[in-house]
Amino acid sequence: MANKSSNDFNNIILSSYKEQPVDLFINKNELIQNISKVHTTSMGIDRIKKNIKVDIDDVVEYLKDKILNENSVIYKQGKNWYCEIDNIRITINSYSYTIITAHIIK
Repeated sequence: MANKSSNDFNNIILSSYKEQPVDLFINKNELIQNISKVHTTSMGIDRIKKNIKVDIDDVVEYLKDKILNENSVIYKQGKNWYCEIDNIRITINSYSYTIITAHIIK
């Protein structure tokens, strides 16, 4: 982690998450820089609306706004990005930038 400023708020270190070791230095800028690639399928739209209990026209833009929020916590684990904000966890495939699902965090 040399050459990384402790004041760089776009980078976070996670030591563990949900009892699964993560031990990764995560640069959330990678997801943010590729926000224009974030999309989902028509089945994904229906699943997300049901899971997070929203009835809005453009669920992808709604979730992109959540991802871009300065208070969002973004981390990568395996092949997926995860974004947590406002009691919602968004799962995004890190290769295709497809929003797989979103759930309310209980």
